[in-house]
Order: sequence, then C-alpha cells, then structure tokens
Amino acid sequence: MNMIHLIEHLNLFIAVLFTVLYFYQLVYLGVGLVRRKHPPRLPENCKFHRYAAVISARNEEGVIAELIQCLKQQNYPSDLLDVYVIADNCTDDTAGAARAAGAIVYERQDQRLKGKGYALDWLFHHLAAEERDVYDAYLIFDADNLVDKNFVREMNRVFDTGKYDALTSYRNSKNFGDNWISAGYSIWFLREARFLSYPRMLLGSNCHVSGTGFLVSAKVIRENGGWPYHLLTEDIEFSVSSAVKGFRIGYCDAAVVYDEQPTTFRQSWDQRLRWSKGFYQVDMKYTLPLLKGCARLDRTSWSCYDMLMTVAPGMLLTLAVFLFNGIICAACLMEPPYIARYVISMCLEFMGSSLFTFYMGLLVYGIITVLSEWKNISAPAAKKVLYVFLFPVFMFTYIPISLAALVRRVEWKPIYHSSAKQLSTAR
Repeated sequence: MNMIHLIEHLNLFIAVLFTVLYFYQLVYLGVGLVRRKHPPRLPENCKFHRYAAVISARNEEGVIAELIQCLKQQNYPSDLLDVYVIADNCTDDTAGAARAAGAIVYERQDQRLKGKGYALDWLFHHLAAEERDVYDAYLIFDADNLVDKNFVREMNRVFDTGKYDALTSYRNSKNFGDNWISAGYSIWFLREARFLSYPRMLLGSNCHVSGTGFLVSAKVIRENGGWPYHLLTEDIEFSVSSAVKGFRIGYCDAAVVYDEQPTTFRQSWDQRLRWSKGFYQVDMKYTLPLLKGCARLDRTSWSCYDMLMTVAPGMLLTLAVFLFNGIICAACLMEPPYIARYVISMCLEFMGSSLFTFYMGLLVYGIITVLSEWKNISAPAAKKVLYVFLFPVFMFTYIPISLAALVRRVEWKPIYHSSAKQLSTAR
C-alpha cells in the first residue's frame, strides 16, 4: 500500500506543480480581458525614425510583390523606409519579382548554412560592410505577409518612447477559414497577441517575437555583431537571449500583420516539427542562463522566468508522467487482483482527468480568444464556431510531433505559399 500512496502523492504533486508554475498565465488572461479596453496612451507627435524592412524569401516569386506593395504604400514617409529582400537559395525568379516591385535585392546561395537566421545575419554583415547600416531599426517580415497601411507608423509610435529594444506586433491570419489547420494556427497567434504579449507589456515583462512582423533596433544588431541566432527557432532564441541580456521586447497592438498559415497536415507537421526541435535546442542552450536570470532578482528576473516557462518542454514532461502511470499499470498486473484493479483505476482516472482538463483548458482559451477577436477574424461565423471546437484537436497533434522531434534529425524546410489576397480589418 505504500507504493499506492506514493503514486497518489506523486500524481497530486505533478498536478499542483504545473498549476503553480503556470498560474500566472491566468493573470495574463484577466489582464487581457479587462485592460484591452483601456490601452496605454502614446504621443501623437513623435520623431519619424528611419527603418529598413527586411524580407527573407526562398522561392516566393508568387507572393513577394504583394508584400512589397503593402510596404511601399505605408502611411509613413517613403524616404524613411527602405525595403530589402534576401533571395535566399532561390531556384525561381523571386529576385526579379522583388526588384520589379521596387525592393533592394540581395541574392544569397549557401546550401550549408540554410534558414532565416543565417540569411538575416548575412544581410546585416553586408549592410555594415557597405556602410548602408544607417537605420534606427529593422522590420522583419516573411514573404507571404500582408501588413496594415499604418503598420510602420504605429510601430514607430511605440519605438519612439525609447523603452524597447525590439517590438512584436498583432499577428492575424489571411486564411483563418481555409480549414481546421489554418484556424488552429490563427487562434494560437491571436491568443498570443491578446493574452500573452499585451499583458506582458502592460505588466513590464518581456514579450517574445513570433517569427514575423517584428522590429529590432539597430543598437541590438550592433551589440550582437549581427544576428547570431541560428537555431531552428531563431525567433524564440532571440527572445530568450534578450531576456537574459536585459534587452526589452515590447508589443504594438495597433500594428497588424497578416500571415498565411499552412493548410495541409504534411506542411503543418514539418513546420511544427521544426518548432518543437528548435524549442528543445533553446532549452539545451538557455535553461541554465534563464535560471541564473531568475535568481538575479532585478527587473529582468520575471522576464527570465516567463521565458523559462514558455520554452520548458511541458508537453514532454506531461507525456513522461503518462508513461510512468502506464508502466505502473503494467507492473501491477503481477499483484493480487484487488490491488491491480485499484492501481489501474487510479492511474487511468489520473490520465483521463488530465486529458479532459487539457482539452477543456484549450477549448475555453479558444472560445475566449475567438469571442474577444471576433470582428478581427476574416471567416464566416459558422467556421469560427466550428474551428474553435477543433482547436484542442489541433493542439493535441503536438503530442506525436513532440515525440518525433525528440528523436529525429530536423532541418529547416521552406513552406510554399499561394498568392496573397488583400484583407480588411475592423480594428
């Protein structure tokens, strides 16, 4: 019976531990619901800074011109915004399409150092060598993005406060209504903007950049000697490194970027497999520095803790607990029947309740997110309702992805995009 009590106590301890570690995100949820109606005031009159919009593109001939057109039509002084395209290992005419649209194009061929992180680092070094690094900050986009006409102006208003070394933006989707996969991505990124980035900024914690539609100051680029973030998830690596180094990452709620999400499970599997592997890489490299940052007990401590919880392999730890309970179930079959029945019932109840709690938590988050952002989601009402109930299913597919990422060798693979379409927003 001592073993039975040990299992009970261990399962209870794990449940309480996870609740305590992540309870703060419920605080973020409350802040996101209440304070969104009372955004912080920013000055209308501010300095217009000089920016370079940087797009790393591989075989994006079909969509690259639409993003460049969006950037050329920004409600911002055109002489203070240059557009650069890195045609990275392209086998199509991405470079030609970008030049025709008015971008400054750099062509890169390097089959050994592949990926967005290497491409950005390569460009920043070239700009420095050519004495063209004359910008106050850089705006980083993916080729499939579309941006609101006031994107740069709104980012500039927050950047001009001088409080932040980098900024992330409100990430919406062009194709929420395509299917449950694109909707799953969309809900996740909307939830990230509304209930993570926004509360973090209001409470003084670091946000994290999310791959595209973000700003990084030239000061950070100079101090880092370029873009030394080359893991499979270079955006998360940059965010974690910034928390450790004390760089502040803020959020601009009024700057809207539209992203195209994958629609096939094959593409989604490859992309999220890379993300999962990248998170493991970040864990390996930064867990100790983050723990040290938590122990500093200064302005950066909470940011380090928040980033530590963000990159912690929670899914993997949960699966390990499930595996432990499964092993206990198998082992107890050698015990007397009344003990075996009790232990199996206890373990199955724990696993079942954990799965149910996980599903309901995701469902509630999905419902709150979709209702809160209803006017900003471009899709029929019926699809919004249907896909919010499939959002937990989308998230559950991370289980096999997390396991595969643990054992498989993963390389960066491009995601090919269809032609973009112009969107309007009610924001």
